Formats: sequence, C-alpha cells, structure tokens
Amino acid sequence: MPLSPKLQELIDGITPTDPNMMKRASIRQARLTKPPGSLGRLEEISVKLAGIFGSSRPAVAGRSLVIAAGDHGVVAQGVTAYPSEITGQMVLNFLSGGAAATAMARSLDVKVTVVDAGVKSDLPEHPDLISLRIGPGTSDISVGPAMSRDQAERCVLEGARIGAEVAAAGNGLVATGDMGIGNTTPSSAITAAITGMPPEVTTGRGTGRSSEELRRKTEVVARVLETNQPNGDDPLDVLSKVGGFEIGVLAGVMLGTASRGSAVVIDGFISGAAALIATGLCPALGDYLFAGHRSAEAGHSIVLDHLGLEPILDLDMRLGEGTGAVLAMSIINAAAACLAEMATFDEAGVSDAEPEKTSTN
Repeated sequence: MPLSPKLQELIDGITPTDPNMMKRASIRQARLTKPPGSLGRLEEISVKLAGIFGSSRPAVAGRSLVIAAGDHGVVAQGVTAYPSEITGQMVLNFLSGGAAATAMARSLDVKVTVVDAGVKSDLPEHPDLISLRIGPGTSDISVGPAMSRDQAERCVLEGARIGAEVAAAGNGLVATGDMGIGNTTPSSAITAAITGMPPEVTTGRGTGRSSEELRRKTEVVARVLETNQPNGDDPLDVLSKVGGFEIGVLAGVMLGTASRGSAVVIDGFISGAAALIATGLCPALGDYLFAGHRSAEAGHSIVLDHLGLEPILDLDMRLGEGTGAVLAMSIINAAAACLAEMATFDEAGVSDAEPEKTSTN
C-alpha cells in the first residue's frame, strides 16, 4: 500500500551518509599517533560517525535518551508474569529518576525524555513527559490487529517529530528505550514477520521465569502471526497488525533523528524490532544506526543480523529502558574524541613506523 505524502516526505528527507567524509576520516585515522588498527572497533565507529556528521573530525555535542511507553492487550494471554499496571508505574519511576536507565543517564550526562505512546493508566502532566496516548494500550494481537493502519502511521510520524526535535536541540547521539509490560511478544512477532524466522527462535523468556511460560508464549506468538497474517514487505502492515504503540513511536524517533543528521543508538530487542520497522520504511536509515548492545533476549541476535549491525557491548543485559544504549554512548563519544582530538604523526612530530622493505632477491 502506498505511503502517505507526509510519511514519504519524511523518508525522502533522510539522505545517505557522506562516503567522501568517511574516506577522509579513514585516512586521518591511519595517521594518528598509534599503530594502525590498535583502537579496534573504535576506529570503525568513528569513521561511521564522520559519515553521519559530515566531518572528518566528528564531535558529539549533546546526548539524549527517548523512552517510549505503551501497554499491550496480549498480556491477557499470560505471556508475562507482570500486570499491565506496572507500565504506568515505571513511567512515574522514570520521571522521578529512580529507574536503571535514568540512573545511568544521569551518571553520563544524558538527557531523558519519556513518551506516553499508549499507556493504559492515566498519567499526570510532567515537564519531561510527552503525552501522545494514541490509545489505552493495543488490542490483543492474538485475536486481531494491534491497531489501525492510521494509528500505526500516526505512531511513526509523532515519533519522527519528537526525534527531529531532540536532534535539533543539539543532540548528536539519540538513544532509544522502551517500557511496556508484554512488549517482547509483539517484538517476537515483528521479528518473525520481517526476517522470516519462526516464532520458536524469535521468542524468548522476556520477564517469564519458566520453560512452561516460554512454551505458552511461543504458542501465542505463532497464533498472533496465523491470525493477523502480517505482510513482511509492508512495515506499516506489520506494525498495525502485530506491533505496539511504543514500538511505532521508537521507529519514528529513529527516522526523525536521522532526518536531522544525528546518530541513533538502539537498545535491545524492543528497540531492535522498532528498527526493523524503520529500516523497512527507509533502508538508508541503517547507516545512521549503532547497536548499543546485544540483549540476552533470544530474538535480538536475529534482529542484529538482519540489520547488519555489530553490537558495541555484550553484557548479558535484557532490561530494556535504553540501558544498553546509554552505556554504549560513552564508547561512541570516546571513539569520536580520538578521531577528532588525537594528533597525527606529523602534527605531533612523532616518527611513524618505517615502511616494509621489499626484497630484491
């Protein structure tokens, strides 16, 4: 189905990253006062940043985390050990600074914005809360679509507006985080629909604690796919049929951030599912994405392989909230600082290694 003019305009505004600047950055990287390749993947990260920022000496200004929250009707099927009420309670915890993501963000000088994409409970007004509330949680995807196609598009467009505003405020790195009891179930369904992998490998424990809970959850994901028949070649169809409000908003945040020339650091499985939607809409977005970490959630490695992203961290985390993405920001920042601020051999007056001599025998 054709995209609306507004969504098409958003996608068309995301330009490819600058290959010439990446080449210049690679040349500079090779001349810095260190053995070639000795900074490992930091060198690759810095060159990618050069392409995103359009500078061979990229400088990261501000850093921000956007956490989108939403509830899920599929919780009624027993896919999680926790009640939906916790989503709203955790939003309040974010706003008071008492969650893991906010503690990490505070320690690393990362600003946090929380978005009510579709929380079931009513939330009070707060200066750091953006209230979209596209619906009071999605419908139960085991019996029908999560939302309408119009709602799915609204999620993406509203998220893009937020992402663009956050980037325009001087944030060169924007991380994505999530909160939504039961949201690993739609993420498993999205991953299966887009990658073609079966529910048995895209579905993990989430907040479940037993093998029986995992078996039941896997059966629910299979039923979700059978009931809704999402078209994996149509990201909005996938989002509307088996997704979540917060997942759609995060997909939009990624697109909006990239449209302003800033980099996106995705978190774990739920952010990864959002990235599948977003890159399905705009393949060029992939060049703006960094994978903050590899989640211990089963389907996340499948997501990363499909996106062609290598995680920066692998710490056996699976909390969500943006925790892995926030931690990775410090490494991305350091990579940029090395490329921008280290001296070259010529600048420092340091002798470089002598070139290898070719044998004349």
